[in-house]
Amino acid sequence: MVRLRDGMWLPAEDLQVEYAEEVYEITPQEDQQSLSLLCPTRKIFSRGNTLNQPTVTLDIKAEIDGVISLQATHFDGAQLKGPHFELFPDGKPTVNGQVVKGDKGTTLSSGSLSATIDPADHTFGIQFHSTDGSKHLTAMGPRSVGFAYGPKPSHPMQLGDLRDFKHYMFYQTNLAVGESVHGLGERFGAWNKVGQDVTLWNADGGTSSDQAYKNVSFWMSNRGYGVFIDNSGKVELEIGSERCTRVQTSVEGQRIKWYIIYGPTPKEVLKKYSILTGKPGKVPTWSFGLWLTTSFTTNYDEATVNSFLEGMKARGSPVDVFHYDCFWMKAFTWTDFVFDSERFPDPKAQIARLKESGLCKKVCVWINPYIAQHGAAFKHAADNGYLLKRKNGDVWQWDLWQAGMGLLDVTNPKAVEWYVECLNGLFDKGVDALKTDFGERIPTLDVQWYDKDIDAHKMHNYYAFAYNKIVYEALQKRYGKDEAVLFARAACAGSQRLPLQWGGDCESTPEALAESVRGGLSMGLSGFSYWSCDIGGFEGYPPPWIYKRWVGMGLLCSHSRLHGSNSYRVPWTIDDDDETEEGCSKTLAKWTALKTRLMPYIYAQAIESMEGGIPTSLRAMALEYPDDPTAWYIDRQFFVGSQILAAPVFEESGEVEFYLPKGKWTSYFTNEVKTGPGWFKEKHAFGTLPLYVRENTILVLGNKKQVGAVYDYTTDVEVALYQAAPGTKTAVVDQDGNTVVELEVGEDGKLKDTSALKGEIKVSESGRDLEGDAPVSIESL
Repeated sequence: MVRLRDGMWLPAEDLQVEYAEEVYEITPQEDQQSLSLLCPTRKIFSRGNTLNQPTVTLDIKAEIDGVISLQATHFDGAQLKGPHFELFPDGKPTVNGQVVKGDKGTTLSSGSLSATIDPADHTFGIQFHSTDGSKHLTAMGPRSVGFAYGPKPSHPMQLGDLRDFKHYMFYQTNLAVGESVHGLGERFGAWNKVGQDVTLWNADGGTSSDQAYKNVSFWMSNRGYGVFIDNSGKVELEIGSERCTRVQTSVEGQRIKWYIIYGPTPKEVLKKYSILTGKPGKVPTWSFGLWLTTSFTTNYDEATVNSFLEGMKARGSPVDVFHYDCFWMKAFTWTDFVFDSERFPDPKAQIARLKESGLCKKVCVWINPYIAQHGAAFKHAADNGYLLKRKNGDVWQWDLWQAGMGLLDVTNPKAVEWYVECLNGLFDKGVDALKTDFGERIPTLDVQWYDKDIDAHKMHNYYAFAYNKIVYEALQKRYGKDEAVLFARAACAGSQRLPLQWGGDCESTPEALAESVRGGLSMGLSGFSYWSCDIGGFEGYPPPWIYKRWVGMGLLCSHSRLHGSNSYRVPWTIDDDDETEEGCSKTLAKWTALKTRLMPYIYAQAIESMEGGIPTSLRAMALEYPDDPTAWYIDRQFFVGSQILAAPVFEESGEVEFYLPKGKWTSYFTNEVKTGPGWFKEKHAFGTLPLYVRENTILVLGNKKQVGAVYDYTTDVEVALYQAAPGTKTAVVDQDGNTVVELEVGEDGKLKDTSALKGEIKVSESGRDLEGDAPVSIESL
């Protein structure tokens, strides 16, 4: 980490740090959209002070309503190599910027957000606030912008040759009393990042470390604003850690650019962030169903696959998507796109048989951008220059993961064309979706990309976006714009456009289940609408109780997949095929059926989430209750959409403590009503967890006889009212996500016209109809 100080009083021993000490000159641009600030690193009291004097140029620009960018530059002659994030991919809205000079300083406004420069002589200070003056957001005070050399030079003449020095740019924003910070991608530690130092650098570190597969250079404050750092390379943050009252951000290079985004609500912050970096892509209904995989190193063939799918169907948990993990290819050959002929002599026919039999709707296979030396693809790719090279012209290779593996050079158009041809070969065999694993360990030293304008360090994180975009667009071209589905592990800013992502390698422990919840919550506050995890845990052999508790949480994620490492995740292998109501098979069947019933609600929420750049599930409490201080500190529960609150159970005993915000909350399972705010304790068997419906909810539920996630969400539904006051509304969507009707409660407290719905419609006015439900065991403590 880059630390500038040794405590409050001493500079860091190994750095020379230069701070912008005053705003010497302010130059408004003619279009009134931006300001340029000349900031010397010493206070200027005489003309002589301007000599031998470094400066920082700070460019401040109105971008869109509520968004202002700032770029600090030391040496402007430095090349600005890519890759660069694709900003405003759907077009940039117009903005009416305004520059006003007054007693309080020079102010640049961008719609609802303003930045005001302190007018005092020999001072550096910028306040960020709502334009109407009602809200102070944050500030950059003295010694908050500058640059640093490492190691510290012993003489200024040494800096004529920077090859032996690193040059960092940094800025700091103030942390207010009680302020919390969230997001920064899929991070598995404490959800509130204050007190942490965070390095944004994609790594294959599992879910129990400070490393992350998905580093997103965006964070959100509970004070109604967010910050996006526009740098695809390594970004280092000290969040109230080096200096308790500041968030410090540093990058290597001569520039640092960031955007401050004003809500004022967290949902509005995410919506504006999604305009900046892209909205989440739309995913089809079948992807919300139950996914089952072969697991990783387990032994399987066609007979094994059939037995799994038949067993799942027989036990009440039919599979919508079946996934073949790595060993659909032979050992030492990944990824060469060739099915193991001994185990799968005719993969096209096998996949067709699976679908025709109704054992699954779609098929997914595992791929990654690493090309093993012993696979059929390597020689062709190497001979044609499709793989990343070393600076001496050799193919870059190592033996981590696959012997002698190379790396797809995503900057080479011919390499991309070849890789898409390989993907089309899979589509020709009936493959519908792709798990794009890995892509985190991208080398930065002694490498030369095909595109010579690429900065290798910036490509490290960005590779995840570039690679997944190639695969996603190939799926779109084959199956249609809204039918493309990935299961990706690595990501960076903008990857929300390429759904969906899952949480990576977690252990089979309750602690790992909690880590996964925190990772999903952080991902949701980073602009991603869809997220999943390995139900049961990836590593190890989950005890039955952990598997069953994870099933409850996993079927409430937007997407739900059973996946393990060296052991299967079909339920009967976990508990010796316990056929009782509390066994793994019956528990999975109950939660699968629950998600199936919730699909009219979930899919409508997913469409709304995509448009707003907010998570479908796991959705942080704070997004729904931003004015509740407790909501910003809760990382063990979440919302499914906007109306249903879920609290996973982490104890073998079934005991769980959870928080309900202000209002009336109805148990989905019993229709019991609780009143918040307050903490509650319950004890649950394996078929339930605290699942509470918010007041003023119209919940549309599928028929109990429905099987799988794909059906007509407008036919034979139950419409349940939960403490619904007049004016309460909800949208009902079809399988394409189009709104068919908006249901509304009238002044008489009754549901208005439901004629747009088809078949037999049941309206329940005090929570859903519980008739026919199996008994549940929920004890209030």
